[in-house]
Amino acid sequence: MVCLLRADYLYPQEVTRAMKKTELKAYATDGARWEAVVSRDPAADGAFYYAVRSTGVYCRPTCPSRRPLRAHVAFFEDIDSAEQANFRPCLRCRPKEVSPQQRVVAHILQLLDTVEVPPSLAELSERMGLSSSHLQRVFRRATGLSPKQYAAAQCLQRFKAGLKQGRSVTGAMYDAGYGSSRGLYEKASQQLGMAPGAYKRGGKAEQIVYTLADSPIGRMLVAATTRGVCAVYFGEDAALVQELRAEYPRAVLVRADARLRSTVNAIRDHVGHSGPRRLDLPIDVQATAFQSRVWDALRKIPYGQTRSYAQIAEAIGEPRAARAVARACATNPVAVVVPCHRVVRSDGKLGGYRWGVQRKRVVLDREREHAEARSAD
Repeated sequence: MVCLLRADYLYPQEVTRAMKKTELKAYATDGARWEAVVSRDPAADGAFYYAVRSTGVYCRPTCPSRRPLRAHVAFFEDIDSAEQANFRPCLRCRPKEVSPQQRVVAHILQLLDTVEVPPSLAELSERMGLSSSHLQRVFRRATGLSPKQYAAAQCLQRFKAGLKQGRSVTGAMYDAGYGSSRGLYEKASQQLGMAPGAYKRGGKAEQIVYTLADSPIGRMLVAATTRGVCAVYFGEDAALVQELRAEYPRAVLVRADARLRSTVNAIRDHVGHSGPRRLDLPIDVQATAFQSRVWDALRKIPYGQTRSYAQIAEAIGEPRAARAVARACATNPVAVVVPCHRVVRSDGKLGGYRWGVQRKRVVLDREREHAEARSAD
């Protein structure tokens, strides 16, 4: 009861805003949102809401009600927006209801997002009126991270924002909450994909080469630093280049078809099943500790097989973090190389996919067929 009294001032839309920040990028377009609704993607719950014009109600993406026609659907980022458009909450999925655990997590997230020096687990526990072990379990279940890991990730994000705003490395370091340069440099190079000074220059010191090419599942962009592949995207050429530039706004992006030909051929052959089953390409990506663990587990899924989000959560020792696993899959920047397409829902349905559920279906079907054909030989 104590935790309810201390966190109950948060309204449902405020809980949504506090908990969905890492999910926004994966559901930034109406196309991606509709695919999440069709697949009832658990990772999308709270990232947005959809409304049905023919019934006048708005729902969570995971609503169990019969799916509406796409032409009747509108999308909203929060509850307020849906209600201002004169939609009412669905009686089946009850989008306005928030559990006590969600309120506690949202309160902790807001706190960790605003303080310069994050409180210890004991201090958080006392503040929320929960035992340390229970608070840790509730928070990890919702986010996939411990409060300490989340605070470290937020510290890095503040540091990145400071560099992009033009602050010096030292100034951004202290503004972000790092107590010393040692704490920064021990982790930043791996998580930024480059040294802090290079990231401040938008990746300029680390020239990024890219190419656009056809593949068995449509147009793709492949980009790489000197250390490995940093992006494999699928879609339309202009949008793909724009997305790469948004991640490295001041980078020198060089189109280098010839330099990346062997990498492109390896990816294309793998997707087209004329190459090896395992795609062992070096990667150079930014990742939190939790994302790294998930992506490492994905690369261990055998060719032609799938695993559920819950099975991946179990494999990394976080059995209650299936939703966080789904978010990590949705933010994977190197499609196919890190095979997030091999993760499905527990009921066997495909779930969401950043590059389109249809692409996911095609790749999985072809992998199964090819694996079965090889086994029969």
